[in-house]
Amino acid sequence: MTQASPYSELRCQKKMRRGSMLECSSMPRYHVLIPCAGHGARMQSGTPKQYLMLNGKPVLRHAIDLFEAMREITSIVVVVAEKDAYWGADLLADCYKSRIAHCGGDTRAASVLNGLRAMVEFVAADDWILVHDAARPGIDRQMVERLINAVSDQESGALLALPLADTLKRADDHTAVTETIPRDKLWQAQTPQMFRYAALQQALSTYLQRHPTDEAQAMEWMGHQPKLVLGDLKNMKITYPHDLTVVAALIQAAQNQNS
Repeated sequence: MTQASPYSELRCQKKMRRGSMLECSSMPRYHVLIPCAGHGARMQSGTPKQYLMLNGKPVLRHAIDLFEAMREITSIVVVVAEKDAYWGADLLADCYKSRIAHCGGDTRAASVLNGLRAMVEFVAADDWILVHDAARPGIDRQMVERLINAVSDQESGALLALPLADTLKRADDHTAVTETIPRDKLWQAQTPQMFRYAALQQALSTYLQRHPTDEAQAMEWMGHQPKLVLGDLKNMKITYPHDLTVVAALIQAAQNQNS
């Protein structure tokens, strides 16, 4: 088996060095950042969910393979915990765009921010960063192209999402219904979430201590209004044990439909 690229290791930066970021380019590029430092306690598995097997390969590798195959994507950075016992070089075997950064943080936002700092040597301020969950293996080319094509140069960014179809209920501590929440104009956020490098780094640096649950929230706090772009059911995030079976079936169904 071919080994991972010798350039796959990134040195993580605690702070961005002055002048080290590339100058803004006239033709922005697209980079993928995959935070991969979570443990996924709700999966009830001894192995982090991103390393579990799904349809013949690790969950994480599904997304990596998709982005590796897309010519629009310049580079892929996978952010893992500093002492991740499950990571192995074989996870990037035959990959030529992917790099590993051993600087995962205590939260998703911290992992993304550390990853952005690790990318400083090869990205420009106006390059687009597509942050994608390691546990969303159902992402496909059509979704990514839809996201990229939906954002103009004047817009701050966008994210994949699905309009809510179910009625929402708010409950008290005893699971008794206290309110029915209108679902009109409500969307369920997915990934990738795509923002300019410098703007996203500024937003996460500014609001890291407020623990944003995703990149879009940090950008919202900075006053931006990210665009919602239609995602797909098979792009669901693996969170609970039965999700593996559901996502595997959705991916297989999509492959059968396209064959």
